[in-house]
Amino acid sequence: MREDKAPRVKALYRGLQILELLAGQRKAWSTSEIARRLKIPKSTASYLLHTLESRRYLHREDDGLYRLSMKLLALGSQAQHGVEVREAALPVLKRVVAETGITGHLGVLEGSAVIYIERVPAPGFIQMDTWVGRQMPLHSTSSGKALLAFLPEEQFEPLLAGVPLRRFTPKTITSLSRLRQELKKIRETGFALDDEENTPGVRCIAAPVFDRFGRETAALSLTGAAQQITNGYLPRIAEKVKEAARQTTRAMGGTVYGALRKSY
Repeated sequence: MREDKAPRVKALYRGLQILELLAGQRKAWSTSEIARRLKIPKSTASYLLHTLESRRYLHREDDGLYRLSMKLLALGSQAQHGVEVREAALPVLKRVVAETGITGHLGVLEGSAVIYIERVPAPGFIQMDTWVGRQMPLHSTSSGKALLAFLPEEQFEPLLAGVPLRRFTPKTITSLSRLRQELKKIRETGFALDDEENTPGVRCIAAPVFDRFGRETAALSLTGAAQQITNGYLPRIAEKVKEAARQTTRAMGGTVYGALRKSY
């Protein structure tokens, strides 16, 4: 169902928009900024912000700016606790991060984006600007492309319909035909590569995770600086990511072999 035709309670809808806006950025926001971004009256934004603050979903700082509160983290943790794939992937993700020294993520499809539901930071000084709950584009990230590659055709077309393939770097894929070629390659090799396509200087490798019904349920990835994931090191990292995804799939009672032969 299209968003503009979906039934909704306007105040609740606007309140959720505020939470999603604040979740997408790390800075605190003023009432005026939120009203301007969401194109709503300042008085409406103020009313909604006070309501969310009173329910402890937002924290108002001394300068009057708003941030998300820890209550949302608690709710998110409760939701994640029941996510089977996260529980299966976490020990595997920790091992592969320890072996490679590169930050690991577990992402799932959320609307027309990929959202990180788990993150294992790398040891050392090189850290990625990512966090649990961060939403990332599908076409320019390895996790997004891995998720797209194994979608049934009837889901693939509506998902990208009307979604612009935004250019983030000179290497970003911005045409649907080129993206389809890339997805075909991913199905053949079993892994997806983000070669500085979303962020300059950052490379990422992802592989799909399947459930016991053969459905792709998540993408497991390693993200690091280009000097960490060099051309010479890339094949080794790709094999580690693929094996980690296979281990997670097996932990869920699934198999990857039939799915990896799929093509369209």
